[in-house]
Amino acid sequence: MLAYSSTSRPWPQRHPSSPSQGAGAAARLVALAARSKRRGAGAAAAEGVDEAAEASELVRSLLRRTGGGKERLVPVLDRHVRVVRTEHCFLLFEELGRRDAWLQCLEVFRWMQKQRWYVADNGIYSKLISVMGRKGQIRMAMWLFSQMRNSGCKPDTSVYNSLIGAHLHSRDKSKALAKALGYFEKMKCIERCQPSIVTYNILLRAFAQAGDTKQVDILFKDLDESIVSPDIYTYNGVIDAYGKNGMIKEMESVLLRMKSKQCRPDVITFNILIDSYGRKQTFDKMEQVFKSLLRSNERPTHPTFNSMITNYGKARLQEKAESVLGKMEELGFKPNYVTQECLIMMYAHCDCVSRARQIFDELVNSQNKVHLSSLNAMLDAYCVNGLHTEADRLLDTALQKGVVPSGSTYKLLYKAYTKVNDKVLVQKLLKRMNKQGIVPNKKFFLDALEAFGTSDSERKPRTSSAANNASKPSANSAGDSETAASIKPNVSVWQVAAT
Repeated sequence: MLAYSSTSRPWPQRHPSSPSQGAGAAARLVALAARSKRRGAGAAAAEGVDEAAEASELVRSLLRRTGGGKERLVPVLDRHVRVVRTEHCFLLFEELGRRDAWLQCLEVFRWMQKQRWYVADNGIYSKLISVMGRKGQIRMAMWLFSQMRNSGCKPDTSVYNSLIGAHLHSRDKSKALAKALGYFEKMKCIERCQPSIVTYNILLRAFAQAGDTKQVDILFKDLDESIVSPDIYTYNGVIDAYGKNGMIKEMESVLLRMKSKQCRPDVITFNILIDSYGRKQTFDKMEQVFKSLLRSNERPTHPTFNSMITNYGKARLQEKAESVLGKMEELGFKPNYVTQECLIMMYAHCDCVSRARQIFDELVNSQNKVHLSSLNAMLDAYCVNGLHTEADRLLDTALQKGVVPSGSTYKLLYKAYTKVNDKVLVQKLLKRMNKQGIVPNKKFFLDALEAFGTSDSERKPRTSSAANNASKPSANSAGDSETAASIKPNVSVWQVAAT
């Protein structure tokens, strides 16, 4: 199978910032500082949005100065000490957490503690504990909890919620769930720490993800007996967790419970149902939910269509996926770059690599900056079809155009190359990683080793003959449909969603 030839238009180039651009950034930072200083605590409510936007812009400006290791963050904060306040540090915690820079979060926290305006506050500790938990730094989260108590702050509901969430990010899930329940029971015994709906939402989703239906039922019963009322996030979290686990019967029972509590589904609920049925390839139910969404007061979103395209693609139902794209445009939606990535993978699954490459080239030429996820999608499309040399060439081109691959890019290719035992490409890939300074960790190799467990039939690239069977359900999908049919409740779920 030949890849679609690249278009003649070049990829968007990365332009190094000039000295004048750096001066402009500094001027903007000074202007932001001046505006922040002029505005006092009594600013009008109408200015709240502007202040939030300015705070975000100030944080982005600070982080730009530290990008690529240009400067350390603390000296940058020292130079702008007259401007930076607690709200900016909160935003820094959030952004640094996204970048896996949890050590820098601690540096910012230490810097905060040295400032005259700093006052120990539960909100600060709650935020930091949450960030540390998301990064799997449970010990650091516990250290912050003890530091909070030593500073004179008394834990409240939000702190315990962050602590529960932190434990649930640990690898030992059974131990984490036991710890979370322990904190939950402890909260009930402290007047200022009574569980909120957020507490219940965290626990319900966690136990649903673990497939512990018994504990989910116990928590729902406890919630019914408490003064707290469930909200749409309660049900969406549990429905999503069950759906991703393929527990369709349990998912539908939660939807019925939602209906009985007079809680109307929102577009997120519909999207979760569409994706869950699509994953199980019960497309009749998926299509019924989509029709219910169109009849409801809610409006579909890009994720609605992206999910349907993706799941039709995995089932190799090309015409169905293309009809979804047509419906999307008919309803006035313009495909975004995520939609294009879904189309790339859909065509890859349907043995249309040339069409996938055409979409990729169009996507690259329409963007000022190439999204790494777009590159990963096209690389995966090549690998799915056994075109590993083409994938290697594309990576070469991307590197020449200034695109910097991440660990996810290399892991994707490493798994694909090891699957077919292509030692030449593996060695070449490892050299690239070494040159870029990416050191593979234990998880990188463990994930790749799973590739060796696949059968020989899975290793063979699909041929055009497989396309003839695109509309035929596989043995697995047939089994899934049978299971879904046998567990169908008496009440039609999509009718429930529509009412």
